[in-house]
Amino acid sequence: MAQTKFDKQVEETAESVAFGIVRFLAGRPMDGVKRTDATFWRTGTRVLPKVEGRVSRSSYRAGWKRLTFRISTLAVLGGGGYQAGWVHQDATVSTAQQIWADPDPALAALEQTGIAAASTAAVGTAAYFALARKRRELMREWVLPLHEALALPLRLPEQTDPRRYLHIPRNFSEDDAVIRVDVPGRLDFSKDLVVDIITTKLALEGVTFSWHLAGRETYVTVKKTRKPPAKAAFKDPKVREIVAAAKESAPIIGIGSAGRVVTVDLDAESPHILVNASTGGGKSVTLRCIACQMLHHGGLVFVLDTKRISHPWASGLPGVTYCRDIADIHDQLIELGMEGRRRTRVADALGIDADPKDIGPRLLILLEEVNATMKQLARYWEKTRESGDPKVSPAVDALNEIFYMGRQLRMHVLLVAQSATARALGGPEVREQFSTRILARYSVNAWRMLAPEVHPAPKSTKHQGRAQVVSGGSARETQILFFTEIEAREWATTGKPAPAAVGAQPGPVQLQKPPADSLTDAWSTPAPEHPPATEPPADRDALADDRSLTPASAADPGSPTDHATPPPATPAPVDDDQMVGLRQAAEHHLPGITLAALRFARGNDPAFPEADKGGAEFLYRLADLKKWARNRPRAATGTTDLD
Repeated sequence: MAQTKFDKQVEETAESVAFGIVRFLAGRPMDGVKRTDATFWRTGTRVLPKVEGRVSRSSYRAGWKRLTFRISTLAVLGGGGYQAGWVHQDATVSTAQQIWADPDPALAALEQTGIAAASTAAVGTAAYFALARKRRELMREWVLPLHEALALPLRLPEQTDPRRYLHIPRNFSEDDAVIRVDVPGRLDFSKDLVVDIITTKLALEGVTFSWHLAGRETYVTVKKTRKPPAKAAFKDPKVREIVAAAKESAPIIGIGSAGRVVTVDLDAESPHILVNASTGGGKSVTLRCIACQMLHHGGLVFVLDTKRISHPWASGLPGVTYCRDIADIHDQLIELGMEGRRRTRVADALGIDADPKDIGPRLLILLEEVNATMKQLARYWEKTRESGDPKVSPAVDALNEIFYMGRQLRMHVLLVAQSATARALGGPEVREQFSTRILARYSVNAWRMLAPEVHPAPKSTKHQGRAQVVSGGSARETQILFFTEIEAREWATTGKPAPAAVGAQPGPVQLQKPPADSLTDAWSTPAPEHPPATEPPADRDALADDRSLTPASAADPGSPTDHATPPPATPAPVDDDQMVGLRQAAEHHLPGITLAALRFARGNDPAFPEADKGGAEFLYRLADLKKWARNRPRAATGTTDLD
């Protein structure tokens, strides 16, 4: 009986050894458990049903790869052991005796060897992590989220390794990239659902799906269709025809995928546009593209540029008001806010059946580098405000008013920012006024802040002129239309001139005159029977004053605004030797200079006249103020001359 048990154990051992040799030579798992669908020649793609526990990466290898690895390992170990034994077999005893007699050299050599090995391992690990960083980012941001979304529709086992069936290259957003997804051969899934998941999770646009379902290997490949062109130059005759055929309210932004024209309707879709891009992202090109089209259709463009040289192409153009100094930008924003209120009264008087063009020409306010401009406006107001003035700059209030009422009044803001945070714009509710957002060379944080409804964020590219136009909850990859500066000037000046405002007398467009008390003076000719002395005072320091800045309504008794606000009485003549306060001088004696500008000059201009104390107010000799006004250094508002 004992002999029988011994024979049985020997037989089982021999059988196990035989099976082990077979598994070894066949490249199968040594424990005999098949966990994936890998064969001797084909790499595995999925975990087999009813397999529990974690599946190692080696289980996906083809059998010939396992066999090669095993034989190579045995060869290296056997060859190394044989050589070591042959060379050192005679010295083994003597070496052991030496180490036993004097162990210090051996310990020192072991220590140096350990340090060298540890250093090599550390350098190798650091190099591996540096080289594999992009791959890990691809797995974390794209592959794993796609796997989690596809696991249920494809009914994949829980232990399926996404790297075995999702073949997504790192440059999957490029034109020549090919994405492959291996799908189960049972074909019991919805292809439409799989297509939607892949398109949504990888933020793909303009792609085609090719299904390969016949035979043993079943998979789908995803390829890009025609991407936006590498360039979209205005000099191209086809592009020029597209721009010429564009609607007056819908300037062309660029060319999208498959040659689609990307545009935005300022009346129907988005009254304001936000451009967010880092340095070199093409902000100036984008603004030039939209602004010159506005000028071509007879609109007016106000460039508020603290950098002073962002748009040299607009220098001297009719219809362009270029403000470079922060004082001029402050005053211009206040005038624009007052013009918005005037247009509101005009629209109310015209009624619902009136033509929107009767309100006035379309206005485009190009606000450069809002992050820096808003800070400078706050600092400027802090220096010029006095006791009783509001804490918030009236220029900022005016800009916010335009944000909220721009669509009906044909007033649009084209805002540029490197980081359009809610704090920079004046609050999250202000940022929501920009239904169309153009993003280029953006970071992940910038995308999450400005376009959270589009997830995941499309991969940013460094392609020159390439941007994402986000509108209506979707992002369109777009090649921005490129105008050279000469082409932009030509296109801006070959269109129709700006029409006269409501209530203005017909006449030539006045756009190159010095700063005026009324924005409408920039495009209308005031009636001769109303001299400047009878014009309403332009108190730009008090934005809450709801009076119109323009005398145009008084010039035309039939205009809808002729009874909006009666002009004040003509002030009595004064002598130049009379002492006046700053408010009185700004309202009646120094046209074109605001009270805020006078206050700023009083604290910062050494040439500003000295004051005499007259009760609770400082008084100035009128002749001295007029002399300072004639000689003061300033950047012209209402012209684009760079001199």
